[in-house]
Amino acid sequence: MKKFPFRKWNNILHRDIGYLIFGLTIVYGISGIAVNHIQDWNPNYSKEEEIFSISPITQIATTDEILKESLHKLNIAETPTNYFRPDSFTIQIFFDEKEYSIDLPTGNVFLEQTHERKVLYEMNQLHLNSPKGIWTFIADLYAGCLIFIAITGLFVLKGKTGITGRGAYLTIIGVLIPIIYWIYYLYF
Repeated sequence: MKKFPFRKWNNILHRDIGYLIFGLTIVYGISGIAVNHIQDWNPNYSKEEEIFSISPITQIATTDEILKESLHKLNIAETPTNYFRPDSFTIQIFFDEKEYSIDLPTGNVFLEQTHERKVLYEMNQLHLNSPKGIWTFIADLYAGCLIFIAITGLFVLKGKTGITGRGAYLTIIGVLIPIIYWIYYLYF
């Protein structure tokens, strides 16, 4: 009986599945770096801020009248998604991608606009499984492929550079890194 060519099929599947998941690996890698630094910046949106002035809004009694006058002075015909009076001197007016904060007595306006970061926003949505549905199945399949690639990668090379040589030490180090870090995180 002929011996099954394990290493040959291991290498073929490792290579071909690696090619197949290349695109998703790039998406998850870039998005992972972006999301890891969420405390430093917003990976989904960029923000623009602007300060300018309109004529002051004074002696108007109701918030609805203040809103109407503010929109008129800002030359905005669009209906806001919401508005808010944090104090008696300020009105904040919200739209989908922008927010106006108006100091009523001075007419000073602080405008903050947000814009989706093209491509990176979409990558992050996929990485965080925002689409749900069929994407959950694709993401799970991808995770399974990563596990398969990791395991088959152990057997690609033979001898002193393979899993019975230097590869064993590198694999042990790779397994110990998350274990040691987690122990450090929990107890130190």
